[in-house]
Order: sequence, then C-alpha cells, then structure tokens
Amino acid sequence: MLQVKDLDVNIGPTPILRDVSLTLPSGKMCGLIGRNGAGKTTFLRSIMGLLPAASGSIRFDDRDLMAEPDYRRAHLGVGYMPEDRRLVPTLTVQENVLLPVWSTKADGSKDRLDWIYGLIPEVSEFRARKASALSGGQQKLVALARALMVGHEILLLDEPTEGIAPVLAKRMLDVLEDLKNEGLCVLIAESNDQHIEGLLDTLYVIERGSVHESTTKA
Repeated sequence: MLQVKDLDVNIGPTPILRDVSLTLPSGKMCGLIGRNGAGKTTFLRSIMGLLPAASGSIRFDDRDLMAEPDYRRAHLGVGYMPEDRRLVPTLTVQENVLLPVWSTKADGSKDRLDWIYGLIPEVSEFRARKASALSGGQQKLVALARALMVGHEILLLDEPTEGIAPVLAKRMLDVLEDLKNEGLCVLIAESNDQHIEGLLDTLYVIERGSVHESTTKA
C-alpha cells in the first residue's frame, strides 16, 4: 500500500500541493483527475523523490519513502511513466526498456522482459529501432514498458493517453485493462476520466493543489 498524508510541496516560493492525502491500496487501479496545472505531475514527481516535500509523509508498505534517495524507488518495485516519456533518443527501444534494470541489477529481467513483450507485442516488434524513430504514441507504449520493468509493486502513469492518436490511446487502454486483471497497483493521472473511468476502483480529483476522493467503487 502507498499512503500519502498531509503532503505539501513547493516549487521555489510557490506552493503547489497543499495538505494532500491519498491512499493507493495493493492491487487496485486509481485515477488522479485534474486539469492542466492542477498539480498532478508535481504529485507524482514528489512520490518519486524528484521534488522535495515541505511537509507531510509518503509511506510504502510502512517504509518512509521521503527518507529514501530517489533512485531507491526502482529497487522497491515502483515504476514511473512521465508525461513527456523521457526516452533516450539514441538508444534502441529495447535498450530504453532495459535501462531501469541496468541500474538496479534486478534478477529475472529476461523473464520480465518476455512478459512485457507478451503484454505489449508492438514494443517487441520495434525493439531494434531507435526511440527517436517512433511516433509519440509508440513512444508512450515504450515508456510504459520501461516503467513495467521495475514496477512490479506500483505503477505511476502521468497522462498515458494524452496527445496520442485515438487508435494508440485505445491500445493503451487495452493494456491498462490487462494490468488491472493482473492485479497490479496503478495510479493514473489524467486531465479527465472519460477514457479510464471503467478501469478505476477509486477516483481522486485534484484542484489547485488539493486532492479529494470523489468515488470508490465496490
């Protein structure tokens, strides 16, 4: 379980997140919905240790994540897909996907990669191509595959369907549905829940840096 409590995050002198609390139960798929600038990316980056918190707590299975260096998230099984993908353009698709396990030296990486290629066969099909040769939607699938290489406990996805062709957005949703059936713990940040509502167990809404729980499904 991931539990965030009373989290405040500032960027420079500007408060971005205010007293945010959110629980991500094991095996559940949750949505974080808010318009651009509401604080979704800041929230995910703070969980990943990429932005420091001014106050509050972030705990994962009783471990204090705020006391851990940012790179330890990957070692703990937390995968992150940033909104802008952040692929290395000069590396191949497979090299980009394998980057997290090169740094963590995780065991079982071949089996994990085979599982990901079975889940997202498109990524396997263009694994030898440079990341820079892919469309934006294809790059998002690669970024998801990379997050999955280490994200066997929690997956944090920042706008996975934003700004891509409808056919690839639909494909992304199909993959997310498969992940839900696998029982993976996932938090999806999107500007609206139009496409993902049917996948969610819990919906949180973020407005001006504050979060409230909108719905919880039985």
